[in-house]
Amino acid sequence: MSVLVAANVQYAIGDRPILRGASLAVEAGDRVGIVGRNGCGKSTLLKMLTGQLTPDSGSITRQRGVKIGYLAQEPSLKHGRTLRDDAETAFKDLHELHDQLEAVYEEMAEADGEELERLLKRQDDLERRIVAAGGYALGHKIDAVLHGLGFTDSQFSIPVESLSGGQRARLALSKLLLDEPDVLLLDEPTNHLDIDGRLWLESFLTTEFAGAVVIISHDRRLLDNVVTRIEEVEQGRLIDYPGNYAKFRKLRAERREAQLRAFENQQTKFKQEEAFIRKYKAGQRSKQARGRELRLDREKDTSTLERPVELASFAFDLPKAERAGDVVATSRNISKRYPLDSGGEKVLFSDLTLSIKRGERWAVVGPNGAGKTTVVRTLLGEIEPDSGTCRLGANVSIGYFEQSHEGLDPDKQMFRYLQDVIRKENPGALLSEQAARDLAGAFLFSGADQEKELGVLSGGERARAVLAGLLASSKNLLVLDEPTNHLDIPSAERLEEALASEGGYDGTLILISHDRALIDATCNHLLLLDGRGNAEVFFGNYTQWRESVASKAAAAEPNSRNPKGAARPAAGTTQPAPSSSPSTTDPKPKSKNRFSWMRVEQLEERMGEIQAEVSVLDEQLADPELWKDHERITKVRAHHESLQAELGEIEEEWLRKAE
Repeated sequence: MSVLVAANVQYAIGDRPILRGASLAVEAGDRVGIVGRNGCGKSTLLKMLTGQLTPDSGSITRQRGVKIGYLAQEPSLKHGRTLRDDAETAFKDLHELHDQLEAVYEEMAEADGEELERLLKRQDDLERRIVAAGGYALGHKIDAVLHGLGFTDSQFSIPVESLSGGQRARLALSKLLLDEPDVLLLDEPTNHLDIDGRLWLESFLTTEFAGAVVIISHDRRLLDNVVTRIEEVEQGRLIDYPGNYAKFRKLRAERREAQLRAFENQQTKFKQEEAFIRKYKAGQRSKQARGRELRLDREKDTSTLERPVELASFAFDLPKAERAGDVVATSRNISKRYPLDSGGEKVLFSDLTLSIKRGERWAVVGPNGAGKTTVVRTLLGEIEPDSGTCRLGANVSIGYFEQSHEGLDPDKQMFRYLQDVIRKENPGALLSEQAARDLAGAFLFSGADQEKELGVLSGGERARAVLAGLLASSKNLLVLDEPTNHLDIPSAERLEEALASEGGYDGTLILISHDRALIDATCNHLLLLDGRGNAEVFFGNYTQWRESVASKAAAAEPNSRNPKGAARPAAGTTQPAPSSSPSTTDPKPKSKNRFSWMRVEQLEERMGEIQAEVSVLDEQLADPELWKDHERITKVRAHHESLQAELGEIEEEWLRKAE
C-alpha cells in the first residue's frame, strides 16, 4: 500500500511551468532516487510531498498517521544548545517518557496499597515503551550516528551557532536519521559529507533504516548502492525505471532509442501522406486526398510522440596542453601542521615524498579537514611547508578551479567570457564567436543560456563556465578542487568526458573530490590522507584501492585461510575453468538458416510484416506509461529483440538469394 502519493501534480512559477502532470507513488520500504537537470523541479516535488508547497492542480495523499522526515539543502537549527544536546532533541517523545517515568518513581516513594499497585503497572508500561523505542541505548545510538557522519567527540560540546554550514547540514541529517520517520525525503544529503560519511550513510540506509527513502542526489555511487528505483524528471513529468542508477542509464538509452525510432517512423509516414496529398489534391483522386489530409491533421493534433531530448557526447576537441617537463611536481619529506584553539597542534601530513609525472591523473582523497587542499597548495608552492621542500617541473602552467569563482565580471555574457579567458591564456590564439559557442554547447549551455550574463547564472552554471574555460586554456596542470559540488549528474558526466575522452584534456590532473564516480573515471593515482597525519600513495583508482584494502583485510582474517592442503590462486588471478581439448572435441556443423526454404517474394513479404510490427512496438516503447509496468515492458522488449533477430536472419537469406 502506498504511504505517499503525488497524482498528476502541476506547478508553475509565474508563467514558467515546472511540473506538468508528475505522478509518484511511494510504498513502505521503497528506495527511490529522483534525478534530472538542475531546475527541473526535483526539490519542488519533495516540498509538495511534505506539504510545504501546494500544487496548482493534482493531489498529494499521505497515509493517515505516516511520519515524514525531510532534509532540506539548507537546514535551520535553533541556537543555545551544544551539538550533542541538539542531536538529542530528535528523541523528544522518548525524553517525555523518561520524564513520566521519573515522576512515577517519585510518586511511588510515598504511595502504598492500591495506589502503589497502579503506579507499578504504570512503571511497567512506561519501561516497556522505552525499551521498545531503544531508549536505554539512546546515548550509544546518538554517538554512533554523529560519528558516522564525521563528528568527533571533541566537537560534541560545540555550540550550534558556532558550527560551519557543512557541520550544520550534517547535524540536521543526524537528527533526521535518529528520528526514524516512516518516509525519509533527502535533498542532496551528501553535499557536505566526505567519502567515509557517504559510505556510512549508504550502509545505514541499506541495513538499518526500515522506512521508505526518497533521495535527490548527484552522487551516482549512492544511487547505485542504495536505490532500487529511479524516477527521472523530464519535461515536467516523472518517468519510472526499475533498478539503480547504472541500470537506469541503460534502460533510458533503450527507451530513447525506441522513442527516436517511433518518432522518425511517424515523420516518414507524415511525409509520405503529405506527398500523396500534394500529388492528387487537384486531380481525379482529390476526394481521397482531402480525406487523407483531414486524417493526417487529426493524427498530428493527437500525436504524443516527440523527438527525445538527448545529450550528445562530448564533441569538442580541446586544445593540446603545452608540453611540460617529464616531472610536473615533486615533494621531499614535507610536513604541515597548525595550532589548535584548545592547545597542541594538528598534523596534516608528515615526511611526505611525492613525484607527479607528466600526463598522470591524481586524486587527493581524505576526510573533511584532513588537509587535502593544503597539501596541494603546498605542492604548488603557494603554502610554505613546515619542513621539507617542493618543486615544480619545467614549463608547468597551472589552471586552478576552486569554489569561490572570484573575479568574474557579472555583466559579461557567458560565451564572451570563454573567448576572453582563452585569449588571455593564449594571446596568439584566435577563437571565433562560433568556436566559443561550440565550446559552451559542449558543456551543456544552450543557445539562450550562452547569452546570459555571468551574474545571473546559477552556481552550477558558473562552475560549468569556469571549467570550460580552464579545460580549453592549454594549461598543462589542472587542479580541480571539488568541481562537481554544484553540478547536476549530466554536467558531472560531461566533465568526465572532457577529462577522459579522446579529444579531451591531455595534460596532468590533480583532483580533490569526494565524487567516487568521477575519481574512478578520470584518475589512476591516489594520494590518501587519513586526517591523523598519515598519507598513502596508491597506483589505481578509488574502487581498486577499496578492493585492495578489502583483500588485505580478508587475507589477515584467520577464518579466511583455505583448508589445509588446498591451493589458493595468486592475488588478482582466477583459476581457469576446465576446458575440452580441441583434438578431442568435434566442431559443431554450421546451422542452416531457418528461412532458407522461402522464396525471395516470401522473404520480402515477411520483412514487411516484421517491420510493421516493429514500428508498433517502437511506439509502445516510446510511451512513458509502459515503463511503469515492469512485467509488461520486459515482455515488449523481449518480443522486440526477437523480431529484430528474425529480421536479421531474413535479410541475410534475402541477400543470399538475390545475388
